[in-house]
Amino acid sequence: MALRSLSSAQLEQLDSLLLRQAFISGHEKPTAVDADVYKILTSGAIEEFPNVKRWFEHIKSYSKTDIESFPSDSSVPDLTSALSKMVVGASTNLSVAEKKALIVRNLQESLGDDRMEEVLKTRDLKVYWGTATTGKPHIGYFVPMSKIADFLAAGCEVTILFADLHAYLDNMKAPWELLKHRTEYYEQVISGMLESIGVSVEKLKFVRGTEYQLTKEYTLDVYRLASLVTQHDAKKAGAEVVKQVEHPLLSGLLYPGLQALDEEYLKCDAQFGGVDQRKIFTYAEKYLPQMGYAKRAHLMNPMVPGLQGSKMSSSEEDSKVDLLDSAASLKKKLKKAFCEPGNTTDNGVLSFCKYVVFPVGLKEEDGGFLIERAEANGGNTKYQAFEDLEKAFGEEKIHPADLKSSVEKYLNRLLAPIRKKFEAPELQKLVAKAYPPPSKVRRASEKAAGEEISPQRLDIRVGKIVEVSKHPDADALYVEKIDLGELGTRTIVSGLVNFVPEDQMLNRHVVVLCNLKPAKLKGIESKGMVLCSSREDPKEVEPLSPPEGSVAGDRIFVEGYEGGTPDEQLNPKRKVWEKIAVDMKTNAADGKAQWAGNNLLTAKGEVVAKTVKGAPIK
Repeated sequence: MALRSLSSAQLEQLDSLLLRQAFISGHEKPTAVDADVYKILTSGAIEEFPNVKRWFEHIKSYSKTDIESFPSDSSVPDLTSALSKMVVGASTNLSVAEKKALIVRNLQESLGDDRMEEVLKTRDLKVYWGTATTGKPHIGYFVPMSKIADFLAAGCEVTILFADLHAYLDNMKAPWELLKHRTEYYEQVISGMLESIGVSVEKLKFVRGTEYQLTKEYTLDVYRLASLVTQHDAKKAGAEVVKQVEHPLLSGLLYPGLQALDEEYLKCDAQFGGVDQRKIFTYAEKYLPQMGYAKRAHLMNPMVPGLQGSKMSSSEEDSKVDLLDSAASLKKKLKKAFCEPGNTTDNGVLSFCKYVVFPVGLKEEDGGFLIERAEANGGNTKYQAFEDLEKAFGEEKIHPADLKSSVEKYLNRLLAPIRKKFEAPELQKLVAKAYPPPSKVRRASEKAAGEEISPQRLDIRVGKIVEVSKHPDADALYVEKIDLGELGTRTIVSGLVNFVPEDQMLNRHVVVLCNLKPAKLKGIESKGMVLCSSREDPKEVEPLSPPEGSVAGDRIFVEGYEGGTPDEQLNPKRKVWEKIAVDMKTNAADGKAQWAGNNLLTAKGEVVAKTVKGAPIK
């Protein structure tokens, strides 16, 4: 029988359904059921239902001929079938205090606790977590997954946003033609992660950004927001998230605004993300009320160090373990991981125990976290709480190799279901489509075009030395901790002991080549090079000086070569740096650093050598 009208209860159910999907059938495109419901609704009857209204305006944008030709779907033949597929979240008998304790457990910071508590007094909290579909998710993604498990245990309604449009806007990290495949990959792999830690995906709502971010209403709100936000605030908000370049694209300035508007369009009470999102969260708190929208709470988990001690990143192969890495690859990466005896701060292996293994990686039958070792080395030991494990490691009662061996066992257990899932031929094809290997033809053409010797390929930045000490095994080397405007510092080894006193190194601003392949110098890995003006006869070496007013992270470029994007990492086999360095030297007259006669600059001025002039830069 044909549908003639909808009751208020049905409209409320439909509004909830359309919060998590673009169309009634759940497909990426409308079907006949969308056409049937659209025909019986009027714009006046749906004013109180924002998601229905958004959907209605979207369908309205089609021509009458298009609407009549929407395909039918036997699995969702009518509205009743669509509504019956909705999953009602499990109720919980926890108190408000118990719910909040679960929600904030293991967070680094939360904003708007008072607003969150007011909501919890009357109903369960609505939380959204978004991820831009760029590089392959790695084991660090288990950290937000463990928190999503906490949210669900606290009775929260959780929405996961696959931010495909954000991925494109972030300096085009995801090409437009790959967006669909990468979003599908994220959906599959994140579902696999949640199932691996025992979270039913049926309790979650999955939404793609392009399902609502291309609608008329959302687009108009983007323009409204653009009329309120300054360029300074937009750039500041994205500083920790959007790829920073000397001359940012407008797309990167839009990114924080879209993330703020998502809070309103996903109708959440709180947004969850890493602490690196804090500036975007405060941006949302400032500007959404100016648009007449509610201020939301914000929940932030810490950024887990990667295997090399810095932030775990999809773009740094040695810093992360891919979710589809084999057991052999995992063993190899853990063996190389930075895990200094007694170091409990910059230790990615230990941090992963805290934020993933203990909350969701241990099973009841495990009886705790097991360190397996020979009797001669202390025998097997179990730890019931992470704090006890951390204390023992800090006191050097646990050897790094034993900790890595135990973590390897728990990681393999977490990854096994995901590896098994992706053995399916259709998912292997999806991986190949989402992350196709680089074209060999293109690389050959780049070489033929002479791009190997362009200074645009160098990532040179201002750094500030915040710690310095002599190398324990090499008298001529300093080991420096250098702030380069990133999360954390970089360890860099420099042969400057015989040329610059230690007290003159500390807090000094220097010029650093940041995209060399890390290399061990007398047993300590160096992740960059301090550039110096250096001559052999007489032997003189002086670190280059950035202009006055420089701050850590300022980009240094060659005059006339301001555009372009530096390589992620210079290929040492191609001798890229060596070929460019041939033409790098300081001017004999005034010590200006130059490449092929063109000055090295920042936005604040010229890079110089104050005393060692007319010498090669090394």
